Amino acid sequence: MSLPRSMYYYSSRRDDSQVINKLLELSDKRPSRGFDHYYGCIRNEGLVWNHKRVKRVYNLLGLNLKRKHKKRLPSRVKEPLLKTDRINQIWSMDFMTDALMSGRKVRLLNVMDDFNREVLGIEVDFSISGERVIRVLDQIIDWRGIPEEIRVDNGPEFLSGSFVNYCRTKNIRIRYIQPGKPVQNAYIERLNRTIREDILDAYLFEDISQLRILTEEWMEDYNNNYPLQPLHGKSPREYMLLTVENSERVSHN
Repeated sequence: MSLPRSMYYYSSRRDDSQVINKLLELSDKRPSRGFDHYYGCIRNEGLVWNHKRVKRVYNLLGLNLKRKHKKRLPSRVKEPLLKTDRINQIWSMDFMTDALMSGRKVRLLNVMDDFNREVLGIEVDFSISGERVIRVLDQIIDWRGIPEEIRVDNGPEFLSGSFVNYCRTKNIRIRYIQPGKPVQNAYIERLNRTIREDILDAYLFEDISQLRILTEEWMEDYNNNYPLQPLHGKSPREYMLLTVENSERVSHN
């Protein structure tokens, strides 16, 4: 082929690992940007790599192709599971899923007050949107009052603009737990387990009305009669009454 041996056996000694790492770092941090933005960042960092070299590596990595990107959650701060000392200080909310005998999925939205572990509401339906969550909160607030904070996970209903705006107008702080860390919402997780053991795993439901009736009956029994170890063997409402009486006694003295 009229090629010198040196050309045939030649292998490039060029090391583009630094350029590759930098471009991958920038594309992961700002996936919707293009080459001009990345190269501008590189120059601003004081790196003097040649424009053609960076462009070549950019193309080899396939970064010039249109990419679909998953929306990412903002980073959440790990916050301790605080022990509350009054009602309406922190509420917890979470969803559960089960199925009727027909196989149709149902959802449960559980709301509790962390102070006395009282179940404030169990909403049952086939679908529960962010707007529905707001209606449930309004119904509870009408008789319970406004909470200072609500602890939730990163589900779409709790990330929706309607829910966030609602909490902002009511001056309610939203405590988001870190993704994949349900232990940071341990109070409601323990309640979920109890509901599953006492209701969802114990009965078969032909229709959703049966589930609604049973959850209402269970909620009243739980709040009035269920002895809880963290409450020194008292039921949620009994513990709240004792706390109110003690605080009044102290204030009189």
